[in-house]
Amino acid sequence: MYELISNLILYGNLPEDEILVQLAKLLSDDEKSNHELRQEIYGQIKRLLELATQYGFNDNLWHNYLTYLLMTNENPFSMTCEKQGAREGTVNHFALNDFKVFYDLFHYDFRSIEKELNIDCFSTLANYKALSKPELMYNKNVSLKVQELSKKLEETKNEQEFFDVVTQFYKDYGVGMFGLNKAFRIATSHENYVELKPINNMDEVVLDDLVGYEIQKKKLLDNTVAFVEGRKANNVLLYGDSGTGKSTSIKAIVNEFYEQGLRMIEIYKHQFKDLSNIIAMIKNRNYRFIIYMDDLSFEEFEIEYKFLKAVIEGGVETKPENILIYATSNRRHLIKENWSDRNDVVQENGMHQSDTMEEKLSLVNRFGVKINYSKPMKKEFNHIVLELAHKNNIQMDEKELLLEANKWELSHGGTSGRTAQQFINYILGLEE
Repeated sequence: MYELISNLILYGNLPEDEILVQLAKLLSDDEKSNHELRQEIYGQIKRLLELATQYGFNDNLWHNYLTYLLMTNENPFSMTCEKQGAREGTVNHFALNDFKVFYDLFHYDFRSIEKELNIDCFSTLANYKALSKPELMYNKNVSLKVQELSKKLEETKNEQEFFDVVTQFYKDYGVGMFGLNKAFRIATSHENYVELKPINNMDEVVLDDLVGYEIQKKKLLDNTVAFVEGRKANNVLLYGDSGTGKSTSIKAIVNEFYEQGLRMIEIYKHQFKDLSNIIAMIKNRNYRFIIYMDDLSFEEFEIEYKFLKAVIEGGVETKPENILIYATSNRRHLIKENWSDRNDVVQENGMHQSDTMEEKLSLVNRFGVKINYSKPMKKEFNHIVLELAHKNNIQMDEKELLLEANKWELSHGGTSGRTAQQFINYILGLEE
């Protein structure tokens, strides 16, 4: 096996501690005793089982694992293929070489090794039945894609068919973490290195789940369609009362356009200083990215808005066309205004107070699309309650239901979509 993987060219960038590399070394080691080999092979099998648990692998774990490597290996070939597929070029010759290696690994015969070491772990992995577990315990999105692609690769008859199947996957979904996940958060290591971490099991909400707000949803949808299709689009600010569906709308948009290459990166105010680094990481990838800022607002003393303004305005470098900012806020102007800002008095630094206010308020003007989500009136609130009750198959007299809902909203924050959903959850809890 070690001789086999040493023939990899494009996909030869596997780290030394990769399971495949470690197994290949062990299976070619003539110096260790059978006992030592068994112990170390079992150590790699344990690592493979841990990976299988994390990503919900099933059936043939060896095939699932090799498939996962192909799906996550970012190299010049795979990244060129993402969202576009294979192109004509000499690099395909080297890719075929590597896919021949993976094709042979898919059909690797472990029987002689198992017989010599008196083990059965490899044949057991080929017929693995995973324990059923809640979706929150593993990455369902990755699990489904790995198993689907693994089955297709099992059916290939040669490296050319293998090539076609893998590159089609790259075209449909991409490669690496962006190919497998919809949403990401920003993490900082101990060395202050900024990286993106996938958000597993994001809410599978769709726009139809948000009752009402048809004008708002259409405005958001139209802008996103233009963005995904490569046409001109604007940064979007969704503002208004809390609990009205602003964040839900953005999550629904990401779910709807994931297949078309839309991805979301969630960022918090204290991370705005990292925006330039994040943009540098994603600007050359063949996806469309929404940088998502939830509950965006600034107090008088906060200056993070300057980082955001600088990124939106672009500076010397033009803002990449594959990136937009979608933000939600309870404030129309994002930044708290004071009457002192309005007084045209010269400060110590020579800047007029009115200039200070203008600088602050100019941030909101960087959002070309502004969408207002206001609290529903009583009639609209009742409509939301009835729609949610219907969706959840609640069998309750309509008048009684609305009477209870109106009592509920008086003591739970007033009329809003969130309040309506919380009331429905309460009713469902009583029925159980």
